Amino acid sequence: MAGPRTSGRGGEDGGAAARRRKSYGAKGISEREIEDVEELSTPRTPVIYEVVRRQGDEEMARPAVSLWWSGVAGGLSISFSLLAQAILRTHLPDMPWRPLVASFGYSVGFLIVVLGRQQLFTESTITVVLPVLKELSVANVARMARLWAIVLAANLAGTLFAAVFCNYFPVMPPELRHEMLTISRDLVELTWPEMFFRAVSSGFLIAAMVWMMPAAETGKFAVITMMTWLIAVGGFTHVVAGSMESYLLVLAGDWEWWRMLGQFLAPVLLGNIVGGTALFAVISYAQVMEEI
Repeated sequence: MAGPRTSGRGGEDGGAAARRRKSYGAKGISEREIEDVEELSTPRTPVIYEVVRRQGDEEMARPAVSLWWSGVAGGLSISFSLLAQAILRTHLPDMPWRPLVASFGYSVGFLIVVLGRQQLFTESTITVVLPVLKELSVANVARMARLWAIVLAANLAGTLFAAVFCNYFPVMPPELRHEMLTISRDLVELTWPEMFFRAVSSGFLIAAMVWMMPAAETGKFAVITMMTWLIAVGGFTHVVAGSMESYLLVLAGDWEWWRMLGQFLAPVLLGNIVGGTALFAVISYAQVMEEI
């Protein structure tokens, strides 16, 4: 006795294939073309949400020691953003377009951290917040606070080590160290409100970058580069990348430790959380809360 007729992948019967073609509203589209459409389609918003939410769940479940050393690695890696900027500025002519090109150096540290799957505090302002928004409980809030505390402390420890290493050891030419300090001194001119509101913008951009990654596929390099380039060229402030600059200012005698903590760390940390969590994460959750 003959078996059932099939067409397409996975033994799909003719009726099911016809229904799939009908759902696309085109009689002339083939089964192979339907598969191409599905492969080329951008994931639906609830799918992106679920990818980011699961990533956050996995991060909160990691042991504290793993989070710590991944965060330290992230802090060390992010210090290459300032170094790459300084290298480009040292070798580029002093022209009006120099900041536009030199700002691409800022993306280097973020590329290492994100593509290397190291922990970065500002990424977690969306990844670990989405699971909490889905199931708001004391336990989930505590898990989020635990990850935030460990990763932020580890990131800052990593950038402090990098700043001390660059300042006290002969790891680079003096002109390169001078250029790093010149870039860092832009922070001195900013007031507390400017630090905060510029940090809101960078927190939003980093959260947007994380949200775009599942749909980017092979374009992740370009997404990371462009979003972080915008932070640099826009003069926005980032609590981890900027901590490398603020540490160098303290070690050079331009700032006191209390000024670094009160004038930089407090407003920028708060601004990054507001931009990444209160704005982007909450809005992203609101888009899909009736669909999940």
